[in-house]
Amino acid sequence: MLELHNINYSVQENGVEKHILKSISLTINDNQNVVITGQNGSGKSTLAKIIMGIIKPTSGKIIFNGEDITNLSITERAQKGIAFGFQQPVTFKGLKVKDLLKIILRQKLDCNECCTYLSKVGLCAKDYLERPLDNKLSGGELKRIEIATVLARKAQLNIFDEPEAGIDLWSFDNLVNIFQQEQTTNIIISHQHKIIAIADMVVLLNNSQIDKIGTPDEIIQFINTTKQCAKLGGTN
Repeated sequence: MLELHNINYSVQENGVEKHILKSISLTINDNQNVVITGQNGSGKSTLAKIIMGIIKPTSGKIIFNGEDITNLSITERAQKGIAFGFQQPVTFKGLKVKDLLKIILRQKLDCNECCTYLSKVGLCAKDYLERPLDNKLSGGELKRIEIATVLARKAQLNIFDEPEAGIDLWSFDNLVNIFQQEQTTNIIISHQHKIIAIADMVVLLNNSQIDKIGTPDEIIQFINTTKQCAKLGGTN
């Protein structure tokens, strides 16, 4: 499915090279829930954006389904079956929820199908299809709509950057169920115990590199023992 080979990313800050990611190598198989966790500033979101093509690595190689996609654009990666959910959902002036879903589904709008995806994230299509995607929607509503659009893509690989951010407790529990039920590969950036607990594999980043890879129990025990990540916690 996905292979990362020696991914490095650095930036120049006041004339000094700052390493954001160092020697990241990782293999993710089909139909796995993989959680990437770690302290703020450890490189989690940067790694997610590198996989999607939003950021280009300084060095290293990305292989998706046996193909080198390191130099492909975001659009080309999306066409090959990778979808991305941002930590802070974007708004679209003049675009309604139904318009966004129509673009994603690439077909004549089917209200029943739209209802299926919106209901998965706890929203009623009848109440939301005609709503504009603007700041009149709450952060939690925008987040859930974005997750619905990612699911509607039916991509082989979904990347979610802190999908729990800004959503209420009921939606959080529903979100965990979605990750358990969807037959696809998910890479989830999260600090939350409930999300970590459903992972097939957990990757702990520390100081810009992989500190440990293991099961949820192994990683949580390691974190508790070494006090690696103070922010790791329960629900919002």
